[in-house]
Amino acid sequence: MDRLVYTSLGAATSQEFNRIQLTSDLANVSTTGYKRSSSNTPVTGELRGPGFPTRFQPMIPSDVEVVDLSPGSLVATGNPLDLAMQDATVLAVQAADGNLAFTRRGDLRVNPAGLLETGNGFLVRGTGGPISAPAGFQLRVTDDGGVYATDPNVEAPVPELIGQLLLRDASGTRLIRRVDGLYEPAVQQQANGDFTSGPAPGRVSSGALEGSNINPIEVMVTLLDLYRSFETQMKIIKNTEEIDRDGSRLMSLN
Repeated sequence: MDRLVYTSLGAATSQEFNRIQLTSDLANVSTTGYKRSSSNTPVTGELRGPGFPTRFQPMIPSDVEVVDLSPGSLVATGNPLDLAMQDATVLAVQAADGNLAFTRRGDLRVNPAGLLETGNGFLVRGTGGPISAPAGFQLRVTDDGGVYATDPNVEAPVPELIGQLLLRDASGTRLIRRVDGLYEPAVQQQANGDFTSGPAPGRVSSGALEGSNINPIEVMVTLLDLYRSFETQMKIIKNTEEIDRDGSRLMSLN
């Protein structure tokens, strides 16, 4: 009975993180550039305590979410500051702790301080630091991440390069999700959070945004399966308790 209870409880506990992860994915179906997290492989953990060391159960690390960079659907906006990352390209931003972090969110804007930032308020990092935009100038971004400013008050304006987006190819780097929703390399390669870019050049498409790569129907079906599995495990624990109670009652009659 003891082993049956621990087996059922262990299975229910190991699925808790998957349920939380899928719920988060479902809540971000309409979030620009959101990437789902791939499933984590359970590891066997030993439960220590009184008795013989025979209790083991599958456990899923709850502190690691490996980011799946598969592309989402593109939505044309016509806004020159809306960017869709191509292939495995990620954009460097400045996190709240001051270090570099990465994102696929490309809805850029100029904040009141004149600095380029993402739609959720993170400063965009260029190769030389944050990118400052001249007041009143029109901005556009080229495919290779060059940010150009044009003065609309000049008859024959010449675009001026004001910054270069810090783009990285993450095709060969395992990225994990931070608590703030940004990405960072699973193995820290540099002190400031940066990593070595892959062989492909970082590329973006201007005038479009990338949607999330979440399939809501798939997530809902998976969640239903997990909840049904959880109900089954709870029934097993309850039935085990009843069998154990009935067995104790029979023993007391003797």
